[in-house]
Amino acid sequence: MGTFCSVVKFENLQELKRLCHWGPIIALGVIAICSSMAMIDSVLWYWPLHTTGGSVNFIMLINWTVMILYNYFNAMFVGPGFVPLGWKPVRKRFLKMKNSQDSVYLQYCKVCQAYKAPRSHHCRKCNRCVMKMDHHCPWINNCCGYQNHASFTLFLLLAPLGCIHAAFIFVMTMYTQLYNRMKIILRNKTSIESWIEEKAKDRIQYYRLDDDFVFPYDMGSRWKNFKQVFTWSGVPEGDGLDWPVREDCHQYSLTIEQLKQKADKRVRSVRYKVIEDYSGTCCPLNRGIKTFFTSPCTEEPRIRLQKGEFILATRGLRYWLYGDKILDDSVLEGVSRIRGWFPRNCVEKCPCDAETDQAPEGEKKNR
Repeated sequence: MGTFCSVVKFENLQELKRLCHWGPIIALGVIAICSSMAMIDSVLWYWPLHTTGGSVNFIMLINWTVMILYNYFNAMFVGPGFVPLGWKPVRKRFLKMKNSQDSVYLQYCKVCQAYKAPRSHHCRKCNRCVMKMDHHCPWINNCCGYQNHASFTLFLLLAPLGCIHAAFIFVMTMYTQLYNRMKIILRNKTSIESWIEEKAKDRIQYYRLDDDFVFPYDMGSRWKNFKQVFTWSGVPEGDGLDWPVREDCHQYSLTIEQLKQKADKRVRSVRYKVIEDYSGTCCPLNRGIKTFFTSPCTEEPRIRLQKGEFILATRGLRYWLYGDKILDDSVLEGVSRIRGWFPRNCVEKCPCDAETDQAPEGEKKNR
């Protein structure tokens, strides 16, 4: 604490004006953009709360950012150390010089009205004589010298290491997205159709049906599926309305399955009663740490809840539910439906649905 107080003095705090320069603005902007994008990509690629490796990866990212910013601001605000104005050499006991006038061996700075100490030089930008001056750096808008040489060098060391870590996350994120994209293209699917197929298998397993869902647009050949997206002309095959299907399917096999899933969703939905108000914020701090950090990573909306309202939940996560608000007749005018995510600890299952104990779709997989 004493070291911190000795460094951060009032005269150092006046150095905040150094931030108003193109160098620090660009440098801090690059650090902020790279750090933010790396953390966002890290959350999307390697969710930190699911595995130890994900947690370590995310903590390392935060650590890089903190250490880089600490050394950067240390180099900027602590500064290199300046020769005191009006300084004159003082004879030391261990110096054995024939001439008692030590100033004979030193240069005199007319601007600072002082002698230049050994290894010091006058900086035209700072307009002061800098102790052990290395150079004036525009990126910190200050000189690099005696007091901040170590911080500046550590900043130069940590910044590339942090960039390498961030670049690795960027590459892995893009590779994961590319791999998933090519996998569904080679099966002639889209992301939504893959989800429909997964729900179809879940529906068949839930009701223990002898039926089997076959995706109709998979032509059985990866090359044929690939050619429906990529062509030499750059124009996809077909007109976008009619699609070639497998021999044992027809054009409406997928849409029929979608209608079955919508009907099944209405049957399996669970009714909840709101017991605590919810403002509709994306990451509510007042609902608990786990609810805050496990907020669904999606652009789907959150819905505002008031105590006493009713919700039909259709799917859910461990700490969140997704559903439709049951509206009164007075609210129905001009409003089709209000649906979105809301915290699980804001609601309780209605007694009539608690007896049946039907879980919202997707909840069983996240217990």
